[in-house]
Amino acid sequence: MEPLHLDGSPKTPYVHFDPATGLLELKGRSIPENSIDFYKPLIDWIDRYGRQPNAKTALHVQLEYFNTSSSKCILDVFKKLEPIRASGHEVTVLWHYEADDEDMLEAGEDYSGIINIPFKMIQIAEVSGD
Repeated sequence: MEPLHLDGSPKTPYVHFDPATGLLELKGRSIPENSIDFYKPLIDWIDRYGRQPNAKTALHVQLEYFNTSSSKCILDVFKKLEPIRASGHEVTVLWHYEADDEDMLEAGEDYSGIINIPFKMIQIAEVSGD
């Protein structure tokens, strides 16, 4: 199975899903014109990955901002990981948020309450940029 790699843009996150290591990364901004079109290949990839997952899968989410339509698609990504965990594999979501970004922390906490996967909240230093 091939890794999935998408370069980030001002509207879409950087994506790197590596089946060999079980390391899945989603970073940046998620405000695509059509969230479903953007996230469908990610969800399909996790679906295929779930047939022969790594013993450990870690999804790192480090989004500085996502819109409402992305939030539903991100939830769908998490939901695709649940059966992998249910089949006895170790799955963790590492939710990175900036120290002063309470909204992003809350969003991670909301997801962790909905999804049956362990979440680790990871506070990061403020990312300079823009």
